[in-house]
Amino acid sequence: MRRIVFWLALTLAFGIVVAVIGAEILYAQQASDPRVADLVRAGKLRAGVGVVAPHWAIKDPATGGLRGVAVDVARALAARLGVDLLPVEYPSPPKILDGLKDGAWDVGFLGIDPSRATVVDFSPPYLQIDATYLVPAGSSIRSITDADQARVRIAVSSKSVEEIVLSRMLKRAELQGVDTVSTGFELLRAGKADVLAAPRPALLQFSTRLPGSLVLEDRFHATFGAMAVPKGQAGRLAYISEFVEEAKASGLVQRAIEHAEVRGVQVAPPGNPSPQ
Repeated sequence: MRRIVFWLALTLAFGIVVAVIGAEILYAQQASDPRVADLVRAGKLRAGVGVVAPHWAIKDPATGGLRGVAVDVARALAARLGVDLLPVEYPSPPKILDGLKDGAWDVGFLGIDPSRATVVDFSPPYLQIDATYLVPAGSSIRSITDADQARVRIAVSSKSVEEIVLSRMLKRAELQGVDTVSTGFELLRAGKADVLAAPRPALLQFSTRLPGSLVLEDRFHATFGAMAVPKGQAGRLAYISEFVEEAKASGLVQRAIEHAEVRGVQVAPPGNPSPQ
C-alpha cells in the first residue's frame, strides 16, 4: 500500500514539475522573442477596444466585465504571451486612435481602412463585418440604393469606416456624423434621422428596441476587423499577424463568434482580402 502511495505521489510530483517546466519554457520562448519581449517584461497586454457591439466589446450586464469577439481574441493573445489582459475601453472603435497620443494601448481592434493606415499598421483581418442600414417602421427604404435620395438623413459614427465609405459613395443623401452608434440610434428613434448606418451586428441589437424597424438585407460595405499597432512596430506587427492567421485556422475566431452569440459576421478568409 505504501509503495502505491509512493508511486502516486511521485507521479503527481513529476506531473507538476513537467507543467512548471513547460510553462517556464513557454515563457522563455516568448521572452526571448524580441518582437514581444517588452510586453512579456511588462506582464500585461493593453488592448484598445470599442465598447459598442458584441463583435467588438460590450459590458456584461451580470458581471460588469467586458465580453465580445475582440475581447476573446485579445485574451487568447495575452494567454499566448503569458501576460495579463488589460482592456482599454473607448466608446467606439474610431476613438481608439485617440490613444495613440499618449501610448495608451499596445494593440487596438479596428476596422481596416486606408485612411487609418497613416497612423497604424494592420494585421491580416480576423473578422468580416457587413455594414448596412436600419430604418424605422413605415420607411419606404428597402435597399441601399433607395436611401441615396435628396433629403434622406443618414446617421453614422464620425470617423468610422462606415462614414468614410459612405462619404465616397453617396450622391444625394445627407450624412449626419454622431459620436457613437447609440447617439445615431436616438436620432433615428426621435425622427431626426431617416437611416442609421452601422455594422449589422449593432443594428440587429438596436432593432429590438425600435418596434417595426428593419435591418436591410443588402450591404453597402464589408469591413474587415483586424488588430492594429502604432506605426514603426514592425516586429510586433509580424508577431500578431502570425497569431491572427493561427487564430483563424485553428477555429479560435469562430469559437469567439459563437461565444459572443453575434450575428452578421464571419471569420475573415486567410491572408489580406480586399474590402468589398
